[in-house]
Amino acid sequence: MPTSLAFDVYGTLIDTHGVMVALEPQVGPQAGAFSRVWRDKQLEYSFRRGLMRQYEPFSICTSQALDHTCALFGLHLSPEGRQGLLDAYQTLPAFPDAAEGLTQARKAGFRLFAFSNGRADAVEALLVQAGLRDYFLEVVSVDEVQSFKPNPEVYAHFLRRAGTVGSEAWMISGNPFDVLGALGAGMRAAWVQRSPETPFDPWGVEPTLTVRSLLDLATRIRP
Repeated sequence: MPTSLAFDVYGTLIDTHGVMVALEPQVGPQAGAFSRVWRDKQLEYSFRRGLMRQYEPFSICTSQALDHTCALFGLHLSPEGRQGLLDAYQTLPAFPDAAEGLTQARKAGFRLFAFSNGRADAVEALLVQAGLRDYFLEVVSVDEVQSFKPNPEVYAHFLRRAGTVGSEAWMISGNPFDVLGALGAGMRAAWVQRSPETPFDPWGVEPTLTVRSLLDLATRIRP
């Protein structure tokens, strides 16, 4: 069976800081800092819920993280303004290299899956509007096991859904925690290091492969 590639969605294929377009009219010069805190808190809340076994969909983590960030920045949103920011998460842009990188990977003979912390319906809608859905055999969501990456159970769930084993599957992610989670679960993993200033987590474990762009994948991973 051809090698399976599990592509993380938020932060790997889709640029979460694309929300800046919606943020700038409401936050002004602080939009960049606001976006970073919102994203960090969103992930923190998913980690907490996974550890506490108090699962809620990723959209709830996103919503609660927005409320925290608004309180931190002293931003008072109208109900319409708040909903507009949450809606912006369904219209985030793809990274410029996403479509071509996926095209090359599919032509190289890999089996492509989207594998996300988001609910399947939300991820499906996001990938459709970004023009990426047709590249994937399936969208696999952690929602189906009621936990979040990097819980080993969610990577085992992916392998079951893809009908493969860890030695024949790669996690492709721009998030170091996701790369470490996949490696710990027996998969191979490629880290997409989009910025040379971004360090990998110093855990004494290195990615199987590090690339600067999704355009490098197809030539460096063999089916």
